[in-house]
Amino acid sequence: MRIEWNDNAERQKDCIADYIFERFGYDRMRQYLDEVEHTTKLICDYPNLGSIDPHFSERGNVYRSVIVDRLSKLVYYVKEDTIRIAAFWDCRQEPQSTQNINEK
Repeated sequence: MRIEWNDNAERQKDCIADYIFERFGYDRMRQYLDEVEHTTKLICDYPNLGSIDPHFSERGNVYRSVIVDRLSKLVYYVKEDTIRIAAFWDCRQEPQSTQNINEK
């Protein structure tokens, strides 16, 4: 399996990393990015690892999510041999914001 990041998801991940850097410093940001990388490797090996996410149930694909840390979760779906990361969800957002996530 391969990973494909949606542009919006990549931006969301970077915004969270910037926030962590500003609040907690470089070491904590590096730890966070390592957690993201570890999580993406896990879902590559185990595509059904994440829980089916009810916030995305109205869309055509089965979206799953995995908590990366208490600030964020990674939202993805599997299409053929590709894991498509649709969003990097900041857990401080309201669920209504799912309408802003575009499918690829």
